[in-house]
Amino acid sequence: MKTYLRLLKYLKPYIWPYFSLGLLCMIGFGATDGVLPYLIQRIMDDVFVAKDQNTLVYIPFIVVGIFAFRGLMNFGSSYLNDYVGLRIINDVRNALNRHLQSLSVSFFQRNPTGTLITRVNSDVLLLRYAITDALASVMKDVTSLMVLTVVAFAQDWVLACIAFFVFPASVLPVMRLSRKIKKFTRRGQVSTGMLTSLLQESIQGNRIVKAFGMERYEDQRFMAENWQLFKQSLRATRTKAIVAPAMELLASFGIGGVVWYGGWSVINGGRTQGEFMAFMAAMFLMYAPFKGLTRAYSSIHQGLAGAERVFETLDDIAEIHDRPNARAAAPFSKSTEFRDVSFAYAETPVLKNINLTVEAGQMVAIVGMSGVGKSTLVDLIPRFYDVNEGAILLDGVDIRDITVDSLRAQIGIVTQHTFLFNDTVRNNIAYGDPDRDMSSIIAAAKAAHAHEFIQALPHGYDSVIGEMGMQLSGGQRQRLAIARALLKNAPILILDEATSALDVESERLVQQALENLISQRTTIVIAHRLSTIRKSDRILVMVDGTIVEEGNHDELLARKNEYSRLYSMQLLEQRENSQAELVH
Repeated sequence: MKTYLRLLKYLKPYIWPYFSLGLLCMIGFGATDGVLPYLIQRIMDDVFVAKDQNTLVYIPFIVVGIFAFRGLMNFGSSYLNDYVGLRIINDVRNALNRHLQSLSVSFFQRNPTGTLITRVNSDVLLLRYAITDALASVMKDVTSLMVLTVVAFAQDWVLACIAFFVFPASVLPVMRLSRKIKKFTRRGQVSTGMLTSLLQESIQGNRIVKAFGMERYEDQRFMAENWQLFKQSLRATRTKAIVAPAMELLASFGIGGVVWYGGWSVINGGRTQGEFMAFMAAMFLMYAPFKGLTRAYSSIHQGLAGAERVFETLDDIAEIHDRPNARAAAPFSKSTEFRDVSFAYAETPVLKNINLTVEAGQMVAIVGMSGVGKSTLVDLIPRFYDVNEGAILLDGVDIRDITVDSLRAQIGIVTQHTFLFNDTVRNNIAYGDPDRDMSSIIAAAKAAHAHEFIQALPHGYDSVIGEMGMQLSGGQRQRLAIARALLKNAPILILDEATSALDVESERLVQQALENLISQRTTIVIAHRLSTIRKSDRILVMVDGTIVEEGNHDELLARKNEYSRLYSMQLLEQRENSQAELVH
């Protein structure tokens, strides 16, 4: 009940005039059901039995008028109900997307993309059945039932009691079946999310799938999950399919009793044929809205299954948020400091007691083997995660006391996993500031040495680069990402393996561009190729989540420790690659 009341809040903005007018149309449609039995009685008794010519003249016009009115009411209720339902779907999807954008990075690591897409697409559709469709059916069918009940008892209270005897007996099984439908629907939505995740992975990773000849494997994984979805959907369908025949079987007992008693009374002159047919019409009309109510009850439980999953997402609280007393960050000018910082993913320690100060204008490089915590270290600066222990200070202020937006506005980031949007080159570079003038965009592209290849594209800066920028080479995608960071012109620049996808010539050009900016920015570089960081003011060497060495390139080589070992390993690797190229 609590979940349903929460759902109804989304209906509130549309109660007047749309939903209210729709309800009036539904009530008008349902109310005309009570006229039909009397109409049948007049036709039977006055036209076919009494052969009244006057009645025959005006009855057809009444029939046309009633059904024209019913058609108008049905159109109004259907259109307004759909309008409200679609607006609610639109509102809930917007709310979900807005909330998803506010959640922390860790949330997206815990939840597969396909599951989240399913909640925004499929689960939200189920809400409509629980709110507008079910409510519309309830109002229309309740009105019809009330009117027809009054008509039935007015016609013959004995026959009405016989007919109504089966109604209480049918309620309990319907309620039990509806709870099962809710359970199967929820399981089906989980399977839909898994199916969407598999499909997304196989499409985005199609090159890897083909390269490793795993098409059959991916096909089998998809078919297995699709079969699970089929079974869950079939169970829900089977349960829903039981409701109608069960209702009809129970109704047959009432109908049989009415036919026997009513037929006996007609034969013995207790009532006219028209009266009996009018009652039969009222009874048959009555079972239709009653079945509609049982379907609405099932729809509500289906909608609640989707609502619970939607609300689970909406109730997830962002781990990274502004403190009540957070203030906007002042323009960065002094230093970024890690003070006794430790961090762990769940129970897995990643960083241990990090103490580090990066002065404004410095270029600091972080190196080490894969998995030692380099990327995690820089991810803490824009608060993608919060430290477990210690603090990170920006110009002496704990970054948790600074608003997240103002903190991230001062940081430009280029990661090793370049992400570009299925949009134009211009919009990808200007991402974050779409109104930026074209001259600034071109200047950033030139600084990243991307201007030349952009001009060669079919539509230049207005060329659409495809999903994930797949119409570009790896080096071109990386240079667009660098141009995007340069256009932001943030005082702190984080480069996480930013040149890893570039060929030697492109890397040389980008390094030249970055060197022009170092004097104006605090630059933190995570580099795989140690040759690219020789000119760094300081180089930090990490092992198992701790900083084990610090100094410039020459100092660290002279110490013959971890940095020297890494450098020697890379030199050996480069020689082996060069020899292999010569052999080929």
